[in-house]
Amino acid sequence: MTRILLIRHAHSVANDRGILAGRSSGVFLTEKGIGQSEELAKRLAGSKISKVHVSPMERCHLTINPLLQSIPKKDRPKVVITEDLSEVDYGKWTGKKLSSLYRDKLWKIVQSRPSAMYFPEGEGLAHVQVRAMRAVHAAASESGLQVIVSHGDVIKSIVAAVLGTHLDNFQKIVIDPASITVLDFDGSDFRILTLNNTSTPIVEFAKPTAKKSAAKALLGGGAGKKSK
Repeated sequence: MTRILLIRHAHSVANDRGILAGRSSGVFLTEKGIGQSEELAKRLAGSKISKVHVSPMERCHLTINPLLQSIPKKDRPKVVITEDLSEVDYGKWTGKKLSSLYRDKLWKIVQSRPSAMYFPEGEGLAHVQVRAMRAVHAAASESGLQVIVSHGDVIKSIVAAVLGTHLDNFQKIVIDPASITVLDFDGSDFRILTLNNTSTPIVEFAKPTAKKSAAKALLGGGAGKKSK
C-alpha cells in the first residue's frame, strides 16, 4: 500500500511580492521560506521515503533539499523531476501582481468557475488537474512512502479530485506554503488523512499501512490512534 505526501513549496520571493510567478525561473525562497524548509525536514525526520517526485521549479527543489540533505547518502530516496507536477502555465498572467489581476474580467471565472478558465496563452485549470492526477496515479503505483513536491493550485486540484468534488469547488481548499497533505491509497481509491498541515510532526501519518488495514471501512469515522 502507498502513502503519498503532497508538499507545497515554501514561501517564495514571488509570494512575498504578491506576484503570480508561474513558470518563471529564478524564483527562490525568502528567509521565511528557508526557515519553513528547514522545519519541514524536522517534521519529516524518521520517515522512510521511497521516492520524491518534484516539480521542475527551483522553489520546489529548495524546499525539499534540507530534508534530503538530512538523510544519510546511502538511504537517500531517488528524486524524479516530474513535468506533470509543474506550476500552472499562467501565460500572459505570469509575472503580474495579483492586485492588478483582481481587476481582470477573467478573475471572476478563476474564482467561480475554474474548470472553465484558460489563462491567456497559457493552459486551462482542467488540464492542470488531469496532468496532476496522472502524476499522483504514477506515484500510487509504487510501494512505500511517496513524496510529491508541487504548487498550491496543482495540489488544490489533486485534493478536489481525491475528494470527488467538482474542480469549480477547488477555491474552497487552502494549501499553504510548506504544508503537507497526506493521502492513503489502498490499491483502488484514495483517502485524505491530513490536509494543509503546517505545524505538527508528520512521521506517524507517513507510515504506509498494511493491505488488510488499508481496505477496512472506517465505520463511525475511524477510531484514531491505538492506545498504548
